[in-house]
Amino acid sequence: MNTTDNTSIEIDILYLLKKLWQKKVLIIFSALLFGLVALVFSAFVVKPTYTSSTRIYVTNQTAGTNNLTAQDLQAGNYLVNDYKEIITSDSVLADVISREGLSITNAELSEMIEVSIPNDTRIITISVNNTDPSDAQRFANSLREIAAEKIKVVTKVEDVTTIEEAKVPTSPSSPNIKRNVMLGALVGGFIAVAFVLLLE
Repeated sequence: MNTTDNTSIEIDILYLLKKLWQKKVLIIFSALLFGLVALVFSAFVVKPTYTSSTRIYVTNQTAGTNNLTAQDLQAGNYLVNDYKEIITSDSVLADVISREGLSITNAELSEMIEVSIPNDTRIITISVNNTDPSDAQRFANSLREIAAEKIKVVTKVEDVTTIEEAKVPTSPSSPNIKRNVMLGALVGGFIAVAFVLLLE
């Protein structure tokens, strides 16, 4: 590319930057407008969701065995996904619904539940999301108790130990208002910049 072409490209870029600067009020207004829309939507339209979590530890040590062997540990690693499936099984969900006197389906309850198991551990975190913080805590503890008994029956483990009971959350887990406002402002600014560049 020759010097004339380079000069032409440089002039074009400077021209576009100058146009963007001239339209800075429009860009800022668009960013603020979209940010405000995101704020109103997050604060007044979206219903806040609360998350309550409980944790359990599962050991596959059988009764009468004093020490865990390497085979026990390996088997435990393979079983963690089984535990997850048991926790979210229809029989466990149905028992939770029956105990709590809920008028929802298994599928609806399942959508509220998140089960996470860090790699190389048998510590299971059971989280329940609900618009009512007290319900989130109650459902999580009920699910833990019923699932623990089911895990012992199905997998024949010796014990399922509660590490942490679910507590009533004090603040919503979603929506993240600050993040939504920032994303809205960025989207608004981007749209304004794109609009100015397309016009030019």
